[in-house]
Amino acid sequence: MFLLSIMVFLGSQVLPGNVGRAILGPFADQRAVEALNRSLGVDRPLLVQYGSWIWNFLHGDMGTSYIFRAPVAPFVIDALGNSMKLALVAFVLVVPIGIFGGVVAALNLNRPLDRIISLGGLSVTVLPEFVTGIILILIFGVWLRWLPIAAAWPKGAGFFTQIYYLILPSLPLFLVLFGYIARMARSGMIEALDSDYTRTAVMKGLPWRTVIWRHVLRNALLPTITVIATQTGYLIGGLVVTETLFRYQGIGALIFTAARGKDFPMLEAGVLTIGIVYAVATLVADFLYSVLNPRIRLGAEQ
Repeated sequence: MFLLSIMVFLGSQVLPGNVGRAILGPFADQRAVEALNRSLGVDRPLLVQYGSWIWNFLHGDMGTSYIFRAPVAPFVIDALGNSMKLALVAFVLVVPIGIFGGVVAALNLNRPLDRIISLGGLSVTVLPEFVTGIILILIFGVWLRWLPIAAAWPKGAGFFTQIYYLILPSLPLFLVLFGYIARMARSGMIEALDSDYTRTAVMKGLPWRTVIWRHVLRNALLPTITVIATQTGYLIGGLVVTETLFRYQGIGALIFTAARGKDFPMLEAGVLTIGIVYAVATLVADFLYSVLNPRIRLGAEQ
C-alpha cells in the first residue's frame, strides 16, 4: 500500500496540464491561476505535498476535491458502494456459472463439450469490454428491448429494480471473467480427479456423485479461490470502461473524471481505495484457503 501510494501520487503529478488552468478555464488570467494553485498547495515541493496528503489520508481525511470544492470521502464512499453493487451482480453470475462450466469441462475431458467451454470461454475473454458491451447493448437494449441500456435507475428505485438495471452492465464483466474462472476450475478438477485420494475413494466403492462432492470438489476449487479474490478486486476497481459505457456512477468512472479534470485528491483517494479493496480481498482469499485446506492450517500450527 505504501508503494501504491507513492506510485499513484507521482502518477497524478506527471499528468499534463495545470490544475488552476483546468479549474478556471483557458481564458482565466494567469495571476488568478497562480493564486489558485498557491491556495490549493500544488505549487509546493512534491515531497511536502506527498507527506501532507498521506498523513491526512491515514487519519481519515481524503482531502478536498478541486472540482467540487467539497470533501473527497463522501464521493469515494458513494462511488465505491455503487461499484460494489455492480460487482456483486457480476460476481453472483460469473462465479457459480464459471465453476460449473469448469467442472463440466473437466468431467468431459477432451470431448466436444470440454472444447466448446474452454475455447468459447477463452475466446470471449480476449474481447475488450467496450466491444462486448456495445454488442450486448445492441442486442438486449436496442433490438430486443429486454434491458435498459443505461445503469442509472430512477430515484427511489427498490432493490430488485436496481438489480434489473445492473444486469446488462454486468454481462460484459461476466464474459471477461467466465473463461478465466472456468479454466482454473477445470485445471483443479483434472488434478483432483487424477489424485490418489480420488482413486482410493473409488476403490472403496463410493458412488461417483459422493466422490465428486466430498473428495474432489473441495480440493479442486482451492486454486480457484485465489483467482476469484483477485477478480473481485478487478470487479470493483477495474470498471472504468463499463461504467463509462453504461453511464454508471461508480468508482471507476469517478477516477476517470478526476484524471480528466486534474482533480488529484479525488484521483489519489480513489486509486488508493481500490488498492485497499485488493489487499482485503487477497487477505480473505488466504484465510479461506487455509480454512478449506487442512494441510496449510496444520503446517502453520506446527
